[in-house]
Amino acid sequence: MKKVGDIYKKFGTVFSLLILVIIVTAMNPKFLTLYNILNIFRQVSINGLIAFGMTFVILTGGIDLSVGSILGLTGVILGLMIKSGTPDVIAILIAIVFGTMLGAINGVLVSKIKLQPFIATLATMTMFRGITMIISDGIPFMGLTKNAPVLDYFSQGRFLKVPFPMIIFLLLLAVLLVLLQNTAFGRSVYALGGNEEAARLSSIPVIKVKTLVYVISGFLSSLAAIILTSRLSSSQPTAGMGFELDAIAAVVIGGTSLSGGKGKIFGTFLGALIIGVLNNGLNIIGVSAFYQQFIKGLVILFAVILDRKSTK
Repeated sequence: MKKVGDIYKKFGTVFSLLILVIIVTAMNPKFLTLYNILNIFRQVSINGLIAFGMTFVILTGGIDLSVGSILGLTGVILGLMIKSGTPDVIAILIAIVFGTMLGAINGVLVSKIKLQPFIATLATMTMFRGITMIISDGIPFMGLTKNAPVLDYFSQGRFLKVPFPMIIFLLLLAVLLVLLQNTAFGRSVYALGGNEEAARLSSIPVIKVKTLVYVISGFLSSLAAIILTSRLSSSQPTAGMGFELDAIAAVVIGGTSLSGGKGKIFGTFLGALIIGVLNNGLNIIGVSAFYQQFIKGLVILFAVILDRKSTK
């Protein structure tokens, strides 16, 4: 199992993605059409952005269970402002700032108040969802893109025939790759996840780094909220429920260790693609939604077992 784990850490995610694509294509050749591939990227962009933020948090040895609630709350804030007549550009910027601030709240709770990340974000997950229901009264805001061309562009726009959500997704992948692999902040994130006390003794600003990873997570969750709101043309109070599980799954499948200190953004990118291909492929071949949940859970369990074996 250790040897299998080592191979999986190096090449397993790529092989898993290729094998999955081959199997689904063999069962339904329509899977590999350009239209369907672009559709997968549209779907993956939302979970992928959240998973990128989750990667930073998990690399420090933390967890963020509130990402789905942040998505839901920022989406409702966005819908509320557009319905009140706020220009969509301003509404989008305010929603992003608001989501980033929610991430900062998580960061302060974990880094300064020193709550366990699981407990802190479990509490804020419940609080943020409650606030969402209070301000929306549980009723969605519909028809948001009708008079909001900028918001509409976030899901329907194209640049050189490439869907705008896909451009955002790939652009942020490149930016976050550089941030994590080629900056002092990125090295601090790895150091913190590897050994927090050693990082502190090495004069790494532990509180600042811990806070910033949750800020990044909140920012990316709010950006995902804008894409989802644009795609649905509505703000759903229940949006984002369970999204934290898919994000964590993408991170783990991508090879990032849940104990922190090991992993890469590109691995998360591949992990998000695997989940996207799995969801899309199972739908195309007509697998029941109940079986889909079981299969997805099985894939996550297998990835976690390999992670545990390879870190021993």
